[in-house]
Amino acid sequence: MSVEPPKTESSTNGAVPPVPPPTPDSPSTRVATPEPESLTPQQRAYLIGGVIVAILIFIGLIVFAVFLVNNPAQASVWRDVFIIFMALEMIVIGAALVVLMIQLAALTNLLKNEVKPILEATQETVNTVRGTTIFVSENLAEPIMKLNSYVAGLSKIVETLSALGGIFRRM
Repeated sequence: MSVEPPKTESSTNGAVPPVPPPTPDSPSTRVATPEPESLTPQQRAYLIGGVIVAILIFIGLIVFAVFLVNNPAQASVWRDVFIIFMALEMIVIGAALVVLMIQLAALTNLLKNEVKPILEATQETVNTVRGTTIFVSENLAEPIMKLNSYVAGLSKIVETLSALGGIFRRM
């Protein structure tokens, strides 16, 4: 007793069976989306700690504002302290701007005195290479090409004469 495989349309006429349409879960229709990276426990702890600190600062600012509204004399003292703090901050920003201007002047000096000569030397080298290339082209490559053309012409003349000589010998 032999078991034969069930006959299909493809097994009877040799045609390739039709490919079923892709399903939504098949690999050909799945879009490669990157998996969201989960936070490590340390990153999660930093994130939670940062959120808690931000909430505490916000609550502290609200409590401080209510305290200042209820105590106008204390509010004027805090205002004066804040003005002094802002003045000191402006002094620090001014000093930072002075340092920035000094660094900008140093950079300009560097570009003018060090980079510019390097660029000029590079330009001089490029011009020298250009001149050398022209010299070699005029004094070496052109004569060799002329010689090759003369040799090719001479060889063609010899070939033609030898062909003509063969014709005259047959006569």
